[in-house]
Amino acid sequence: MFRSLWAKFFILLLVVSLIGLSAALYMRQMMLGDFEAYLDGERLDRVYMTIASLEGSYERNNGWDLEDVASSTVRALMLGMEIRLLDTESSLVMDSLMALEGLSPLMARRVFSRVEGDPFTGKGEFFPYPLFLGGKLIGTIEVKFLSQPRGLLFKQRSNRFLILSFLIMGGIAFLASLFVSRRLTRPLKELVGQTRAISRGELHSRTEMGSSDELGQLSHAFNEMADDLELQESLRRKLIANVAHELRTPLGAMRGELEGMIDGVLPSDEDQLRSLYEETGRLRAMLDGIDDLTQAQASSLTLVKQEVDLAELLRNIKGRFHARTSEKGIDVVVEADEGDVAWADPDRLSQIIINLLENAIRATQGKGTVTLRSGGDAEGAFVEVSDTGAGISEKDLPFVFERFYAGPGGGLGLGLAIVKELVEAHGGQIELHSEKGEGTTVTVILPPGSES
Repeated sequence: MFRSLWAKFFILLLVVSLIGLSAALYMRQMMLGDFEAYLDGERLDRVYMTIASLEGSYERNNGWDLEDVASSTVRALMLGMEIRLLDTESSLVMDSLMALEGLSPLMARRVFSRVEGDPFTGKGEFFPYPLFLGGKLIGTIEVKFLSQPRGLLFKQRSNRFLILSFLIMGGIAFLASLFVSRRLTRPLKELVGQTRAISRGELHSRTEMGSSDELGQLSHAFNEMADDLELQESLRRKLIANVAHELRTPLGAMRGELEGMIDGVLPSDEDQLRSLYEETGRLRAMLDGIDDLTQAQASSLTLVKQEVDLAELLRNIKGRFHARTSEKGIDVVVEADEGDVAWADPDRLSQIIINLLENAIRATQGKGTVTLRSGGDAEGAFVEVSDTGAGISEKDLPFVFERFYAGPGGGLGLGLAIVKELVEAHGGQIELHSEKGEGTTVTVILPPGSES
């Protein structure tokens, strides 16, 4: 049980609550100690007042005047002290009982009404205090402090309050700890369950967390991961279907031609062999695309960067595509200023632009224009490839850079994925803007180099 996270949270919160209650107990003990010290000080003040009164009486009367002493004794009783006055020979001169007997019944009742506690019960201890006059011992008073109901009431109420605090606050702390610990760990348990579901292949599993705290962020990150896994699984299945479809066509054609040649239906001449060679070329192109993606993923380790003249590079690439674009009636325009340079691997940068140009030509049906544009400043350089072709639908835009995502144009969906890997290997960024029926613009932004 105590290995579970909720139990650990519960124990932690419970311990914190107990520490808080223990602190309350300690504070109560400190308050009672201060209260007792205050009462002790009050008792001593009363004793000193009585001593001063008796010493003053002795001085005024040149000895012990019983009436005057009785008056001081009654005042002491009303202050919560039972006293006995002894002379220098330790003989009893006056005590509280003798002083009360000298009062009228009405005065005695009034005195008793002011006295807290019950005097003359025999309980308690007498403490002696010497009396002096001019440095000479004149007698001793023995003082017994009467019980203080008000002080006892204060202690009783504080004890009652402490017990109620422990019961009520302790109960609340227990329930709150149980509630909070379960509330904190419930999302984690849900995440564990959803993670196990995903491990079983249930990629549609998601968590529902509306909070914005760390647990909510964890839940959101988990859902994003699940979305990516589901997308990658979808792309993987689509890849298998695309590869099977793309491979089936040339393999079927090759098999048909070979069977015809074996059966003697087709001649084994140069034309047939050239046809077979072209089909093997299609197969090799598809395998080369997958190999290019693998190399692009590792290109950051093999890049040989140098200063590349973008204007010259774009013109050379345009020349390589001249025959193909002329045949399709596509006009390729280069907009680059002399002095536009980029810090990049020239071979990889050429591969990036060629892939983008291939996509632009493929997307431009009939007469159209493809523009190759470059520029740069102290913050880096950019290369832009735009076309006036069919454009990309809005639903396909979020996935165009995903590996093996093939749009309506067909193919294995590796071209833009390769471009993205190569651009990121350079430490750059790639942006794509497109509207259906209006065309597409892809911008490659490269960071400045050490020699820029």
